[in-house]
Amino acid sequence: MAKPRKVFVCQECGYESPKWMGKCPSCEQWNTFVEEIQLRGRDAGEMGMVTYSRPEALEQIALQDEERYTTDLEELDHVLGGGIVKGSLILIGGDPGIGKSTLLLQVCGSLADRHGRVLYVSGEESVKQVKMRANRLNISARELYLVSETNMDVILSHVQTLNPEFLVIDSIQTVFLPQLSSAPGSVTQVREATGVLMKLAKNQGVTVFIVGHVTKEGAIAGPRVLEHMVDTVLYFEGDRHHSYRILRGVKNRFGSTNEIGVFEMRDRGLVQILNPSEILLSERTHGVPGSVVLCSMEGTRPVLVEVQALVSTTVFGMARRMSTGIDYNRVILLMAVLEKRVGMQLYNQDAYVNVVGGLKIDEPAADLAVVTAIASSFRNIPVSPEMVVMGEVGLTGEVRGISHIDKRINESLRLGFKQCVIPRDNLKGLAIPKGMDVIGVETISEALEVILGI
Repeated sequence: MAKPRKVFVCQECGYESPKWMGKCPSCEQWNTFVEEIQLRGRDAGEMGMVTYSRPEALEQIALQDEERYTTDLEELDHVLGGGIVKGSLILIGGDPGIGKSTLLLQVCGSLADRHGRVLYVSGEESVKQVKMRANRLNISARELYLVSETNMDVILSHVQTLNPEFLVIDSIQTVFLPQLSSAPGSVTQVREATGVLMKLAKNQGVTVFIVGHVTKEGAIAGPRVLEHMVDTVLYFEGDRHHSYRILRGVKNRFGSTNEIGVFEMRDRGLVQILNPSEILLSERTHGVPGSVVLCSMEGTRPVLVEVQALVSTTVFGMARRMSTGIDYNRVILLMAVLEKRVGMQLYNQDAYVNVVGGLKIDEPAADLAVVTAIASSFRNIPVSPEMVVMGEVGLTGEVRGISHIDKRINESLRLGFKQCVIPRDNLKGLAIPKGMDVIGVETISEALEVILGI
């Protein structure tokens, strides 16, 4: 048997060192190194980490049609690119109490009714606790099996006995390999346990769902390699004090990334919102300065959201800026463009920018809406409630073209809007639908004159 090798592993980023270090040179965190034992050779092979395979010629590899499983949750299928791919490894992360276990239990109930046997492994709750949640969600699938276990060897034995089509691990931070001396949740345990599950998914065709805890910064806890090993990474976002939840795909080997699905948390579980634009705009107040509607692209889906701004004279020596749902530095940049190119004196004005509904907008097409909202609040002039504004703003004050302009305009028209202010470059070759007045602008000065009359 090969002699085990002792290493020191950073519990924040997974950096390995042959000796203890006070500060990690990779993530620059202090006192994060823990001594662990790495197994090599035969011992590693006993954990399933060593396989014997043979190379195959590219021309001789036979391809089959990509088999996907659909569920009762159309929003989840949309985020995954049309359904769950057989033999894939899916990682779901989110804050505590956000609804990850509720979502997966509903998915398990649907899969067990439609497609085959499901094994739900809970490392944090007993089977009775999971059964209580299933009763609350009205789930009673015959092919859904529950077990409370954290030992990976025992979990693999259950998989061999039941031979399920789907396996759920809730959560990966509680599972451990007995061959390793480190504690459950450590970098080594999370990495090696995920490696075993990846072999299970690829070699036996079992579709595996993994629940991952998140850090206080919002990233998946554990080594960064965890996100590289899996096929799909989904983030479940939202405020526990509000009912709406957003399922966001940040990595998907079988579909488009940055897709979103919107759900509402109710007493009977998560209910999908098939028309998120209508929900996000349902409480919008008309005729109030500082409110602008933007059509943003979330993956392949156009979503209309409300961008709000509040500008008021500061009572302190230095003006304060805050932003929610949009990059803070981008707001500062756009305010500087307004001061330089339009002449608005904002240096002594507090500015607060918010994207309603908990969405996070990171595309440049939101620039013109943010500029318009700030100018509208500063000049106390409301924007027409039937108008949608979108476009990228450059440092010289020009309005640049954006992508998917036809999808954005059609979605705006479907929800009853009559006017769209877009970059003039996007008018080239654009088929304007009947009932929509599309106005092209080249600069923010021209845009503010069209929108606010200033």
